[in-house]
Amino acid sequence: MGIIWTIILGFIIGLIAKLLHPGKENMGFIMTVLLGIGGAFTAGVVGQALGWYQAGEGAGFIASVIAAIVLLVIYGKIRQK
Repeated sequence: MGIIWTIILGFIIGLIAKLLHPGKENMGFIMTVLLGIGGAFTAGVVGQALGWYQAGEGAGFIASVIAAIVLLVIYGKIRQK
C-alpha cells in the first residue's frame, strides 16, 4: 500500500507544481508522478537533515511542492538546450 500512496501523492504534488509553474511542459502522467516523487524525496531529505520539520508534518508537503517546482524549472532548462 505504501507504493500506491507514493504514486498518488507524487501525482498530486507534480500536478500542483505544474499548475503553479508558469509555462507549458509537455509531460505525461509518468513524468508528472516522477516529478512529484522527486520533489517529495528531495524536500524530505533536505528538510529533515536541516531540522526544519519531521516526517509527516504539513510543512513537508509544502516543501515537496516547492522542490518539485525547482525540479520542473531545471527540467525546462535542460529541455530547451
